[in-house]
Amino acid sequence: MVSVRILYASEHHSTQEIAPRIGRRLRTHGHRVEVRARDPDPGGPWLQQADALVMGSAVHDGAWLPCAEAAVRGGAEQLREQPVRMFSVGMSAVLPKPLRLLADRAEQPRVTALVDVVRPREHRRFSGVIRREHLDRKGVVLFRLLGCRYGDHRDRAAVEAWADDIAGQLNELPAHGPPR
Repeated sequence: MVSVRILYASEHHSTQEIAPRIGRRLRTHGHRVEVRARDPDPGGPWLQQADALVMGSAVHDGAWLPCAEAAVRGGAEQLREQPVRMFSVGMSAVLPKPLRLLADRAEQPRVTALVDVVRPREHRRFSGVIRREHLDRKGVVLFRLLGCRYGDHRDRAAVEAWADDIAGQLNELPAHGPPR
């Protein structure tokens, strides 16, 4: 049994709902899991070591939320010393299929740079929920022009499959006790 800390930063609750889903799945594999929102204290539980760490953030304008990005950059050296996986929650699934295929292959330079700083074992991208009220006036116009779709675009099966993959890899780690 391995202790896992799942930390997330969310603005419109998609990431906040994905993180516990990962945690529940890891628990079904017998791991001890703690799920927490990004702590405002830069030295807080965001960076405290566990046997393994899963970190996620909503992606806005091609970057993790500022509080999450700052915490990761500030603790990058410490993060590189432990098994870390990262996930980003964006909106490629809202796009019409041809644009979605391009978006899924496209690199988001700020997210890529953040991943390069931490060098996690893996980074995954998921889609979240988008509602009209999440966008400003310009965003609504652009959304319509691109032919995007509002709604819940989370792929729960993909999230759970990723958690299952993580659980299998965690079984190879030594266990040290509950998350600290």
